[in-house]
Amino acid sequence: MKVLLIGSGGREHALAWKLAQSPKLSEFYVAPGNPGIAEHAAAVDLNIDDHQAVAGFCRDKAIDLVVIGPEAPLVAGLADALRGAGITVFGPSAAAAQLEGSKGFTKDLCARYDIPTGAYQRFTDAAAAKAYVCEQGAPIVVKADGLAAGKGVTVAMTVEEALAAIDDCFDGAFGAAGAEVVVEAYLDGEEASFFCLSDGKTALALATAQDHKRVGDGDTGPNTGGMGAYSPAPVMTAEMVSRTMKEIIEPTIRGMAESGYPFTGVFFAGLMITAKGPELIEYNVRFGDPETQVLMMRLESDLLDLLYAAASGTLDQVSAEWSDDVALTVVMASKGYPGSYDKGTPIAALPQTGPGEKVFHAGTALKDGALVATGGRVLNVTATGKTVAEAQAHAYALVDRVEWQNGFCRRDIGWQAVAREKN
Repeated sequence: MKVLLIGSGGREHALAWKLAQSPKLSEFYVAPGNPGIAEHAAAVDLNIDDHQAVAGFCRDKAIDLVVIGPEAPLVAGLADALRGAGITVFGPSAAAAQLEGSKGFTKDLCARYDIPTGAYQRFTDAAAAKAYVCEQGAPIVVKADGLAAGKGVTVAMTVEEALAAIDDCFDGAFGAAGAEVVVEAYLDGEEASFFCLSDGKTALALATAQDHKRVGDGDTGPNTGGMGAYSPAPVMTAEMVSRTMKEIIEPTIRGMAESGYPFTGVFFAGLMITAKGPELIEYNVRFGDPETQVLMMRLESDLLDLLYAAASGTLDQVSAEWSDDVALTVVMASKGYPGSYDKGTPIAALPQTGPGEKVFHAGTALKDGALVATGGRVLNVTATGKTVAEAQAHAYALVDRVEWQNGFCRRDIGWQAVAREKN
């Protein structure tokens, strides 16, 4: 099969690494890619915002499957344009991608189909949003409605913090994403990420993970796109997975189909496991970053088979097999992230990796033949082990062999699970 992968981050490097292992893969292209992905796929100079140019490339190369990694091209309708040209695509339509593109849309769907989630209100006016916060009290959650690269959510522990977050949204801190604000109840429990493929009618549960959103050790500091993750998530027991499928995923697939937006692609459900069970925090309509990195380390099935089945409506004919090992990834970021940071800093050396180890490239480029950091989150240093503690030790041993003066990371990824193992 001939495959085109869209994207350039750590998630796409992990997908490329796994897709490249498929015996069915004959030609593999990526746009725009990064130096890590270039080890597996031929980078092509394509403007992914020019949907007709992407479709033309696919026709010229007789591409069998396009895999769209990031959310922005999905929300912008790239999948629709390609499907309209008769090309098989992994990823939802623009209408279905509203599940991530609009938090208000998702909350309304949950209300309509009795999907467990926090109580909420939607606002386009700062004064009304502030009045609601003052009435409800804290803790409370303030979210920019649209896409904000993982940074548009404030879990406010005080009313003052919530009011400031509302001002940030309406003052343009998140651009157009903050033109509408969703204010919702604070859910108390343990967070987990759950991934599930859908072809519009069939659901195939994948695996679970836990992400570390805050920049500092001990889950302190501002939210980021994610500073590390591990899989599986111990809190997601077999019973909790079954309940998530029945109470959250299946009603969503039914609701989207009945609403005229059948969903094909991957559901990435951000969950809070509360005293009542699983509750939906939010949906993403693409694989998580950095969760994909740990999922791909554990996946034993052919990823190409799974993605093609979801894209072609044959998901009922495949299954996914997983290693029992734990995988853990540590994000190395540029100093200053998630605030301002220097770009183009040199990465002098990356460690040689063995079985069960991989350094995925996220924000890297080659400059005059040398590897440099171009993004906020730059490397995903990933390892496996029989326990979370073992995977954590392996990952940090790799981190310590990365030679990059401007890099930093959290030193406690997986701390909750490690503590749980000791009890």
